[in-house]
Amino acid sequence: MAASPGAPRAPAVEAPPLQPDARTLDRGSDSRAGQLSFCTKVCYGIGGIPNQVASSATAFYLQLFLLDVAQIPAAQVSLVLFGGKVSGAAADPVAGFFINRSRRTGSGRLMPWVLGCTPFLTVAYFLLWFLPPFTSLRGLWYTGCYCLFQALATFFQVPYAALTMLLTPCPRERDSATAYRMTMEMAGTLMGAAVHGLIVSGAHGPHRCEDVALARPAVVSPDATRLYSIAAAVLALTYPVCTGLLCLGVKERPDSSGPASGQGLSFLAGLGLTVRHRPYLKLVISFLFISAAIQVEQSYLVLFCTHASRLHDHVQGVVLTILVSAVLSTPLWEWVLQRFGKKTSAFGICVMVPFAILLAAVPTAPVAYVVAFVSGLSIAVSLLLPWSMLPDVVDAFQQQQQPGPGLETIFYSSYVFFTKLSGAGALGISTLSLERTSYSLA
Repeated sequence: MAASPGAPRAPAVEAPPLQPDARTLDRGSDSRAGQLSFCTKVCYGIGGIPNQVASSATAFYLQLFLLDVAQIPAAQVSLVLFGGKVSGAAADPVAGFFINRSRRTGSGRLMPWVLGCTPFLTVAYFLLWFLPPFTSLRGLWYTGCYCLFQALATFFQVPYAALTMLLTPCPRERDSATAYRMTMEMAGTLMGAAVHGLIVSGAHGPHRCEDVALARPAVVSPDATRLYSIAAAVLALTYPVCTGLLCLGVKERPDSSGPASGQGLSFLAGLGLTVRHRPYLKLVISFLFISAAIQVEQSYLVLFCTHASRLHDHVQGVVLTILVSAVLSTPLWEWVLQRFGKKTSAFGICVMVPFAILLAAVPTAPVAYVVAFVSGLSIAVSLLLPWSMLPDVVDAFQQQQQPGPGLETIFYSSYVFFTKLSGAGALGISTLSLERTSYSLA
């Protein structure tokens, strides 16, 4: 019924002001809170320097040290390298298991593992380059030292790499932090090869492969043992220094994917879920052979230039060219990843293949430097790309499964496990081939 004209009108009810959706507020606050400062990114990147310093020195010079200075037969050197890589690979799931079960402390859930491994890693790396007074059991000594070092380095690297997921919820900021990390790690690789190489440069003289037939003694300086010990001590100090800066400049964000107790899925249940995640399987399989090829090239470059070509005087220059090229090209590759996509950028890895073949066919100094520059470009993208794609894979998995905390360590540890295992097989088989060619300096 219509109201009469004289009846008083009811006061108009004003609509309440529109409130922004809670999810919009959460996304906005996460975006603002997820911004990482320049200092945080730099300190996070510095934390990755020590392992890369040590890995670079061992990749380029450990094989040469064991063959020329420690005077270990090539077959035993193959066992040392293979055993160390297998030890590091086996430690990855073990590290993932224990880290997955650990509780959050005042400094976080991942940071205590990084800090706890640091003093032991410092000592283990020095012992790896120490020449024991006995000769008959040197192969066993270096196998044990290398296995210990690789296992400890794994317990350091897995929580450090997984820390990327706990820095910020913003994917773009995580990619930026990963780019800082890779740039710093490339700088660490450069520093490891350069510093170690400069210190031990007087320990080796030129020695051609044809000289084996003449049964000449090895051309090794009497101060070789002392020089390698000095280099080991200098590089070992990067562990406490860089870890201290990481702890001071980076704050671990609480894991928002589950309860604060840190107890989510069991390790085996989480591992079963990760290995059935198709994007993760594609990522792992794609980089298995790439990682193996990179490790073999690093290990054999110095040996090839020293003994199989007339490039002994250019060894340091070639190694530094590779590493400088990799360091300088990492920011460029990060831009390419953002501009053209990560899958498209993967084609940059293949560029090094024809140039590596060219060096074997034409082992001259100009060709060697060109090959070194191009190899640095490919190495940079091969290292940056998987670590930039892995957080995306973990994000997609968590959105689909809602699994709880701790899954990021399982993803990272299992990925490193597979890549190390492939590298171990490649290095072991390739080094064993030296024995079949009667490689010897005695």
